[in-house]
Amino acid sequence: MANDKTSIEQARALYIQRRTVTDIARELDITRATVYRWIDQFGWDRLRTEGSPREVTEQRLTALLVKGSKTAEELAEIELLTGVLERLEKLEQREQNRQVAAVAKDETKKRPRKTQRKSANDFTGLDEGLLMEAFRNSQFDYQFDLYGFRDSRVRNLLKSRQIGFTRYFSAEALVDALLTGQNQIFISASRAQAEVFRDYIKGFVLDWLDKELKGRDKIELMTDNGLVCLYFLSTNSMTAQSYNGNFYFDEYFWVRDFDKLNKVAAAMASQKRFRKTYFSTPSAMSHPAYDLWSGERYKERFRKRNQEVPEFPTEKQLRNGEICPDGAFRKIITLHDAMAGGCDLFDLEELELEYPDEEFDQLFRCQFIDDSNSLFQLATLQPCLADIGDWRDFSPDNGRPYLSKPVWLGYDPSRTRDGACIVVVAPPKRLGGQFRILERIRMHGQSWFYQAEKIRSLTEKYTVDYIGIDLTGPGSGVFEQVQQFYPRATPIHYTLESKTRLVLKAQEVIGQGRILWDSAWSDIAAGFMQIHRTTTNSGQITYVADRSQRTGHADSAWAIMHTLINEGLNYRNLRPSRYVFGDDHEQAA
Repeated sequence: MANDKTSIEQARALYIQRRTVTDIARELDITRATVYRWIDQFGWDRLRTEGSPREVTEQRLTALLVKGSKTAEELAEIELLTGVLERLEKLEQREQNRQVAAVAKDETKKRPRKTQRKSANDFTGLDEGLLMEAFRNSQFDYQFDLYGFRDSRVRNLLKSRQIGFTRYFSAEALVDALLTGQNQIFISASRAQAEVFRDYIKGFVLDWLDKELKGRDKIELMTDNGLVCLYFLSTNSMTAQSYNGNFYFDEYFWVRDFDKLNKVAAAMASQKRFRKTYFSTPSAMSHPAYDLWSGERYKERFRKRNQEVPEFPTEKQLRNGEICPDGAFRKIITLHDAMAGGCDLFDLEELELEYPDEEFDQLFRCQFIDDSNSLFQLATLQPCLADIGDWRDFSPDNGRPYLSKPVWLGYDPSRTRDGACIVVVAPPKRLGGQFRILERIRMHGQSWFYQAEKIRSLTEKYTVDYIGIDLTGPGSGVFEQVQQFYPRATPIHYTLESKTRLVLKAQEVIGQGRILWDSAWSDIAAGFMQIHRTTTNSGQITYVADRSQRTGHADSAWAIMHTLINEGLNYRNLRPSRYVFGDDHEQAA
């Protein structure tokens, strides 16, 4: 065996692969002395070139990988070498980038002075193919399908909640801006919502192009087609008439003064090269934008002229998307459509358990609320919508967002299928003044102990002056727990009389425009619209939102009512000093 040429060649190959002498001897069934003799006799050390650290690591890793059975130590070594190899590759790439940058720097020095380095927002010379590939790969099929209708002058989309349309249109607008040089305008009900567009766009630029965008309310991009501006507007900044470009109107079914705002928005896209895109979850059929969606505004022209009124597509047809008689592309995208289009972010069965049928239909099946029989109609609720970013005395990101000023908490427990809700309300600073909802927390499937602990955390975050808790169902457990750290918590027993007082108080506050909440919380208005008058089996009047042991609704609305009632129905007869909080000059913006 010691003089077998085949064994010598096999030993040589294994030695070059950096296998140990012991491994070689064991694998070929020869002595270690024989291997050492061959190494000296044939000069194999000269064949084992040191090479770079990466080459040495690769050689050793290859030797271990081709080996048949491996010991635990060898497996650990393979893992270690793999990590070393990855780090070496990163170091080499970093060195290459440094060298490329150094060469580029030298080249820059040799150029005429007028040639300057690209700014952070300079996208000239962009590879269109790579941009489109990154755009396409970042979207689900049901999202990217809309790109095929991007040339429609008007797009009007009714959508399920939380299926990523703000994200998609952020990407679409960015791509359009970079490739066409056209301005893009994003319109949202509040500043916080408008900033969502901006944050998505900055994220896409970082992910796709490895660049960091600069800019806040307006971002300027240098492209091969010139300077492009991206504007991020809330509805309270829509007085600006000088902007022009493609506009995206987010959640337009939930803004107040829609007709007024739409005139300003539409004027921004007056030129035929610009597009208008409206997208929203549905609110109520009484909203002024409903006529725009349904086509009634267009049909009215024909009625006035005594002409035949054009027929618009049915709801079933709009699920596929249709170009309508007024030239607008309309499409309905439900949660089921999104899931069929590749979206795997939802558990449909879980959602159907969490939300009652009517609420699920409105949120995820794109069904409008008929508020004609509601105690709280959308027209009276819209003045309550505000931009929380305008409240100068409230800083959500601070540890004490409302400093030491008092707040009231309202809690509504979960039933079998609805969620629990806690609201933090800033009471009026003066008698008859305005309530403001600072925070709203919704919980699904959480234990009553967890919910009580959430209330405890709010008592540490705010100066809490009142807590109203509905004792129904698990509410009793929450109340008992809260009493341990907040003995003054107020129990609310639901009776015909107490529910009447809650509703009457809410009607008074909302009807007089004495309450504000962030326009992004569209579920609050939807909840109030679900409350209606009914009668008991004995013929007595009561107020419900289809609440029962089987189902429940309007958790945010009831939680708010649990705070408002603390003011009392006859609050004007109370001593004003009870409601004077802070200085006279301290007002919400």
